[in-house]
Formats: sequence, C-alpha cells, structure tokens
Amino acid sequence: MPPGRMGKKVKKEAEPPPKDVFDPLTVESKKVATVVLMLNSPEEEILAKACEAIYRFALKGEENKATLLELGAVEPLTKLLTHEDKIVRRNATMIFGILASNNDVKKLLRELDVVNSVIARLAPEEEVVIHEFASLCLANMSVEYTSKVQIFEQGGLEPLIRLLSSPDPDVKKNSIECIYNLVQDFRCRATLQELNAIPPILDLLKSEYPIIQLLALKTLGVITNDKASRAMLRENQGVDQLIKILETKELNDLHIEALSVVANCIEDMDTMVLIQQTGGLKKLLSFAENSTIPEIQKNAARAIAKAAYDPENRKLFHELEVEKCLVSLLGSENDGTKIAASQAISAMCENSGSKEFFNNQGIPQLIQLLKSDSEEVREAAALALANLTTCNPANAKAAAEGDGIDALINTLSSKRDGAIANAATVLTNMAMQEPLRLGIQSHDVMHALLSPLHSANTIVQSKAALTVAATACDAEARTELRNAGGLEPLVELLRSKNEEVRRNASWAVMVCAGDEPMAVELCRLGALEILEEINVSVSRKNKFSEAAYNKLLNNYLSLKYSQTGYLSSSNIISDGFYDYGRINPGTKLLPLKDLCLQEPSDQRAILLINSRSSDVSPPPSTEDKSSDVGYGRSISSSSSLRRASKEKTNFHFSAGFGSPTEEKSEPTSGRNTAVSKSTTKEKGSRKGRGKKEEEKVKEEEEVAAAPKLTGEGSLEKEWFPPSDPDFCVYVYEVTKSVLPITNIKEQIEVLAKYVAEKMGGKIPKEKLQDFSWELHISELKFQLKSNVVPIGLIKKGIFYHRALLFKALADKIGVGCSLVRGEYGRAWNEVKLMSESRKGVMGALPPLEVYIVDLMFHPGSLIKLRSREADHYRFL
Repeated sequence: MPPGRMGKKVKKEAEPPPKDVFDPLTVESKKVATVVLMLNSPEEEILAKACEAIYRFALKGEENKATLLELGAVEPLTKLLTHEDKIVRRNATMIFGILASNNDVKKLLRELDVVNSVIARLAPEEEVVIHEFASLCLANMSVEYTSKVQIFEQGGLEPLIRLLSSPDPDVKKNSIECIYNLVQDFRCRATLQELNAIPPILDLLKSEYPIIQLLALKTLGVITNDKASRAMLRENQGVDQLIKILETKELNDLHIEALSVVANCIEDMDTMVLIQQTGGLKKLLSFAENSTIPEIQKNAARAIAKAAYDPENRKLFHELEVEKCLVSLLGSENDGTKIAASQAISAMCENSGSKEFFNNQGIPQLIQLLKSDSEEVREAAALALANLTTCNPANAKAAAEGDGIDALINTLSSKRDGAIANAATVLTNMAMQEPLRLGIQSHDVMHALLSPLHSANTIVQSKAALTVAATACDAEARTELRNAGGLEPLVELLRSKNEEVRRNASWAVMVCAGDEPMAVELCRLGALEILEEINVSVSRKNKFSEAAYNKLLNNYLSLKYSQTGYLSSSNIISDGFYDYGRINPGTKLLPLKDLCLQEPSDQRAILLINSRSSDVSPPPSTEDKSSDVGYGRSISSSSSLRRASKEKTNFHFSAGFGSPTEEKSEPTSGRNTAVSKSTTKEKGSRKGRGKKEEEKVKEEEEVAAAPKLTGEGSLEKEWFPPSDPDFCVYVYEVTKSVLPITNIKEQIEVLAKYVAEKMGGKIPKEKLQDFSWELHISELKFQLKSNVVPIGLIKKGIFYHRALLFKALADKIGVGCSLVRGEYGRAWNEVKLMSESRKGVMGALPPLEVYIVDLMFHPGSLIKLRSREADHYRFL
C-alpha cells in the first residue's frame, strides 16, 4: 500500500437493489379496456385506482355502461364487492350503484347472484358512502320482479328499514325507493308489518326533501291496502300528519299521494271516524270541487267513494250536496277522475235522496260514459247505473229514455267481466217494466247475451241468466233466444257448481219453458235430466230448479205423461200431443217427427192427438172410410185421401212439433200462440207451398206412388204432423152437442158415451178378452207404415185409447178431467163433482168428490174413486 493514502477517508458506494424486485412504474392509460384488465390485479392500489377510473367513466352515460358490460368488467367487479380493502370495496360498490340502472347489467347481476354481496354492504360498520351506493344498486334492481324476490328472500328488507333512520338523505331516499318497489309484493307487505316499518316511514314525512316525502307517501299508499298497516298508521298518529299535509298549501305537490293514503285509510272504520272528527271529509269534498289537478280530483273522489259506504258519511255528503260535485267530475277529461266519480255515485246510491237527484243529473252523463273508449270507464259507469236502477223504476226509465239500451247492449260485448255483469244488471232492472222490455227486445238482446252466457266468470253467468229470465217473457223473445243458440249455454249453466248461477239458470229455464216448442227443445238438450239430478240433492236444489222441472213437464205433456203417467185437469192436451207409453225417468223421448219416420215395429202404437182450427166447417161423415193418409205416404186413392190432402193444405200446423231446427221458425203454446211479424210472413209462405204439396199429392195418387213428403228437396223443411180428419169430426160434433149442455155431470156422461161409441161401444166384462183391438191396431200400423197412429183412426179402443180420447175432447170443450195411467194397459179419467148428498145445503161450499169415468163396461157411469168398483175398473 502506498503511503499517504493510509489515513484518507473513502466514500461508501450504494448497494444495488435486489435482483427479484420490480422497479415502481407509473402507467397512464387512455383505453378503458386496459383499465378493465387491471381489475384482475392483485395490488390493492391498482384495484382502487382502476375502480375509481371506471366509476368516472360509467357516470358519463348509458353507452359507457354498455361498453363496460361488453368488455367483461362486471364479473371481476363482483369479486371486489367483498374485497378486504375498504377503499377497493367502496369503489366497487359505487360502480354497481351506477351500473345497476342498465337493464342488461341488471340481468347479468341476477345471473351472477350478487344480491347477497350488495345486501352485506348495508351492514352498520360500513361507510355511509357504501350505504348510499349499495342501497342505490338495490333500488335499481328492485324494479324487476325476480330481483324483488331475491332481495326479499336474502333478507334485504330489514337493513333497508334500518337505513331509513340514516343521517344521510341519499341513503334515506335510496332505501325508501327500494322499499316502495319491494312492497308491491304482498309477502313484503306482510313482513314490513312484522318489522314495525310504519314509524320510520312516517318520520320521512317530516323530511326537508320533497322526493323523500313523496316516496314515503307512495309507500304508505301501497301498504295501507292492508288492514293491519292501516291500524298501525292510526296508532302512530299518521292520520294527523296526513291531514296536516292536506291543509298545507305549500305541500300541494304531495296532496295527490296524501289523498290516496287517506282514501285507503277510510276503509278502516276507526280511522274513518278519526278523519270525520278532524273535518277531513269536508276537506275531501273541497279538493274534489275546487282543485284543477285531475289526479287530486281523482283521489278525492276515491276517498269520497270509500267513505260513502258508511251511512253517516252518506248523510253528511248528501247535506253537503256532494252529488253536484260528482256529476261535474263525470265531465272531466281524465279517465281516472271519471272512474272515481262513477264509483262515488255507486256508493251514494244507498241514499234515497241521492238516488232521486241522479235521475235527471247523472244518468245521462253515465250513459255517455258507456260509449267511452276506455273499458275501465265503461265498467265504472255500468256499475253506477246498476246501483241507480236497482229497485228504482224511475231511474230505469230515465236510463232507457236517455238512449241507454243500445249502449248497454253494446257493453255486453266488453272485454271486462265487471262491465258485462253490470250492464246485464241494468237491462234486468229495465225489463221489469213491459214498455222497456219491449224496447230491449227490439235491440236484438238475445244475440248480445250469447257471449255472457258462454263466459267463464260466474258473476257474468249469473247476471246473464237473470237477464234472460227478465227478457224472455214472451214467445217471440224465446224464439229469438233459441234461434240465436242461447238455449245450449243456458242449459249448461244448470250444471254449475256456483249456487247463484244454478238458481238464476233455473229461473231462466223456467221462463223459457213457457211454451211447448221451447220445452221440447230444452228437454232435448238435457235440461230435464239435469234439473232432476239437482232436485235430488238437498244441498243443490232450490225453489227455481223445482219450478223449472215442473214447468218443463207441464209444457211438454207428451213427456210428462210418459214419465209420470198422470195429467191433471190443468194440463190441457193440444195438437201434437202423443202417448208413447211408459218410459223411465231420464230416458230420452224422441220427437214426434223422428217417431213418424220410423218403420213399424212390434212396440205398442204411439197415439197422436191432432185437430184443426176451430173455424173449420164440419167434414163429411167418415163412417165408411176404411183407410187414411199418414205421414206423407199414400195409402189409398179414395176420396178420404183427397179430403185429408185438402185439409192438410187448408190447415196450418205449428212447426213446433217438427225437428229442432224447424222449431226455431214458429213457437206455439197449447192453444195460444204468440206470433211475431216474421212468423206471420213464414205462415204465408208455408200456405203457398202447401198448395204445391196438394198438387203433388194428387199427382202421386194418380200413379199410385208412395213417396214421402219429407223426402229430399225443399219439402224436407216443411214437415207437419199426420192429419186426423176423424178427430176433427169428433171435436166438431162434441162442440156442437156436448158443449151447450149446462150440467157438468151430464156433459161428462154424454161425452163418455160418445167416446165409447167411437171406440167400439160398450164392452161387457166377460167379453173383454174377446175384444180384438190388438189386431185392429196392428192393421192401422201396417197401413200407415208407422208406429204413430192418429187417435181418430182407432175404431176399436181399449182403456188407454178411450181415456186419452176422452181427455183430449174434454180439454177441447173445457170439461176438467185428469188422465191417469195404470198397469197392464189400463188408463182412466178422474173428474171432480159436487157430492149429490150435499147439493142445496146452505153455508160453505161442500168438498168435491173424485169419480172415475167408465168408458168401457157402462159408458157414462161415474164410479166414486175410493170404492171396490173403482179398484175393479182400474186394476182387475
């Protein structure tokens, strides 16, 4: 070592950095894609700065949010929500608060199931900023139903309610907004009550921020639909706060929602009393009258409607002349206001004074609302009219005079069940007055009722059936219903499990069964079997089902006699009646036309009653006639055939005894037929065709052909029951000889002898077995080529032939008698006469005694019903 350097101080050199450490690098990126890649960095500082940059980028607009979604930023950000570093966690939460407003992002967040992580950020130990953006994220997501369910099921409701007391207004706003969205679901509303959420929500009404107050009121407007919430609101002095808001003009931007909450609270009786005591009802009326804001008018009218269901409130409103206010609101341009006003009128109808007021003012406006394009408006107007016209003929008349019938019938085709049911109710109320019923019928109401009768809604079904019962009171209306195809759905309604539907359908069937063609058609559709089944059940039967069953049988006497074996003196046999013989209940009875067209068989003959009009001159004697015409078949070329053909042309028969399709053209009811203009035209056309038929029959006689008149061609549509000239003679002769007799007993005796004479005369008991009536009937069936035999052709008749003829002739001349079917081919007639021993006795009228008319052994003799001789006649 050189000397001199030995003591010199030398500077120490710096140590080089470790070889495995990366030197710090500051990067400035201008591409968002690069920053998104940085979200996967393990460095907390880089993550925090990347999140901060992405947050600023997302704030700039929806396009940037979509860009971040496309770049795949969402998935790595979800992992950062639970990061250990507070800053990273905060920044990631802020990003999601902003991004969650994008629908596509919301969808991805649901799929990634991040709701639980966001709810965890609402924990008390988190920063206020995290609370703000986590609640914002949940508020954005809760708009959609699936997210609502996720938030609720993962326990998000409780921390949100806690945050309503946060010192930060943004946290409060986001939390109440999210709660408002959640309570649209009924499960959330129920849980809200358990969590005692009403007090903190009411506290928000005192906020200095209008948006928070508004959201709180909207939330209360939803939850007060539940009774328990209304009670909690009242217990926490919420009503007082609402009234104060309504009394404060400076808070007029909150009046709409406040009125909505009040309207709900009025449904609670205790709350309503409280509102009434504080002068709230007058305030409601003031808002409805004076406000120019449609929403305020609407909510005020809603509140009035609900309050008016209480009698005391109705009385108060009537004294305050609320009716004038409601009528003026009907003219509002806002549909919601019109609906609310109509509903309020409906409620006020319980007050008789209000009902009278609306007669001149209100009904015309409501009818105009029936023509509205809004289905909701039409439904509300129809409800008001239904209440106004119920038990009020004057209002029903006013509605009809206000051109309401056409509008109501059009409403029957509405898309809303409530509108249809209410319109049907108004029509039913109108139909109680005959002039109005005729007006309704002239508007083709039966076709309009088809759709309601087919409805799946039981209320619509019930009201439609009731309208049928009210409007189908005459034969023409019933025929229109049948032609429109309304009987089929009406009969189906008898099967309904709803008691009111069954009752009203039974009522309608009872009305529709007012004449024989309709009764026959209803029975063909199965109404009788259904009613029979209903009446067997103790729980399902009702007075109308029993009445409908009896009405059907009483207007379809052929079926009644076949099923029950009994016709009373009030059951008048008319043309087209036929005795098929005994059938079991539930067995279908074929129509007369079908039976006539069947080939003869070994079954017993079907006896037909068929006469002519009363203005017929007596036909020539038919004693020497050996054959006749039947059912369109030519049997003989004798003069009797020509006479029968001529009579078939001259006398028009009801098509009610033809096939069901022909029945639609002309109704009949026994002797009395209600004929419309249309059916009169049909009769004229039929008479014209009858002449052609006569010519055709004459031509067929000449060639001895035997085609059926009911064969192919246009004649198929004009089928008539087989004529019975002999029975026409019987009716004429009995009318001339028996009807003038003044003594009833003598009438019966003479008629009995006449019947016996026409049916083979007196038959001694010991020669009864030798009376060859079976061969005679078989010959007639062979000649007629049918099992149906007109009663007049039978010259050898046994008990049931004679009893039927006696009943038919007695009914023609007004002699009361019943027809009873016995066993073994027996049948007899029962008459009621005054006892001989009691004649001339002063005082109360003596009881009538029942006698059997002997038509076989001693024709004309009367046998007291309860005697050995009567038993012998009936059974031996």
